[in-house]
Amino acid sequence: MGQFTIRCLFIVLGAAFLSACSSTNEKPQPSPLPTFTAQLQVQKIWATKVAEVSTPLSASVHGNLVAVASTTGDVALIDAQTGSDVWRMNLKERIQAGVGGDGQRFAVVSQKNEVIAIEAGREAWRQKLQAGTFTAPLVAGGRVFVLTADRTVLAFDGASGQRLWSQQRNAEPLVLRQAGVLAAWNDTLLVGFEGRLLGLNPLTGLPRWESVVGSSRGTNEVERLVDLVFGLSRQGNQVCARAFQTALACIDASRGAVLWTRSAQGHTGLDGDDARVYGAESDSKVQAWNRLNGQPVWTQDALRFRGLGAPLVMGRALVLGDEAGLLHFLSRDDGTVMQRVAGDPSPVAARPVLAGKTLVVIHRSGQISGYRTE
Repeated sequence: MGQFTIRCLFIVLGAAFLSACSSTNEKPQPSPLPTFTAQLQVQKIWATKVAEVSTPLSASVHGNLVAVASTTGDVALIDAQTGSDVWRMNLKERIQAGVGGDGQRFAVVSQKNEVIAIEAGREAWRQKLQAGTFTAPLVAGGRVFVLTADRTVLAFDGASGQRLWSQQRNAEPLVLRQAGVLAAWNDTLLVGFEGRLLGLNPLTGLPRWESVVGSSRGTNEVERLVDLVFGLSRQGNQVCARAFQTALACIDASRGAVLWTRSAQGHTGLDGDDARVYGAESDSKVQAWNRLNGQPVWTQDALRFRGLGAPLVMGRALVLGDEAGLLHFLSRDDGTVMQRVAGDPSPVAARPVLAGKTLVVIHRSGQISGYRTE
């Protein structure tokens, strides 16, 4: 394998800035921050902190409560109205993926490849996995579901930790070191296997349907990576997903029918509303697509190369965090910049979440902030 291929392989597996994979290996300079007229008032109402967040960790929202974790083992359930802890604990082990939860029971996966269940701020049980994972467990229906990096999905009894079933697909040699798709739609378990979205029976693990989002292409393992990435957009029966650097598609989850697909070069997830689907491409160009047919609606390229993460729909705005710790609020109608907020200077570590009326943002440093808009 040549030097150029080795550099590209490291960047893909590390989910770093993908546009840097070039013959010069130089990262493009971010676009100058655009000027704007503020159309939205954003106020920080609280701040708290956990330890560093350097692995694929995300928040789990349940009404006004939000569960967060740090790579070094902190897990906390926070009241998003006040920023105060409902409970906080440290597992005394490094966490690789999480947090998943249902409001009562939460789960993470350690770097020792153990899924750990937590209730009321105390460890309830743990089970050893045969492979690591970068995807937060899904806690739903009294069960804990885990998607591992060898493309196996497992179900555990939520109360006892007993393994109930497992399903595995043939695995490519390489997988992304970022969160994949593991979600619920009504009584169907949604799982991303390579470039496909599968609907499984959560009681048995048996497939109900299978839909192609992106197809493998290229001549080597890196170019053939088409894993689905964390961040689905769900509206009614329609579920929209992104395949890494390949395509996005919207699917009728009631029968697994692909409604439309469109080529796209992004590596972060999507969000949407009843009219549009939104996402950032790998060069940080933000795009909106018509939800019914996938046609482009608008493009905002003023934030290119700023390392934007996955978007969050919040009121009339679209919220995206970047590598400089900034929050960008764009109009859902046309992509116009409505506001910009400087948070912690470390990168925004995960897609912002909305807990009740509070926007919760997690930074790589472990800084967690709550914002309200007016």
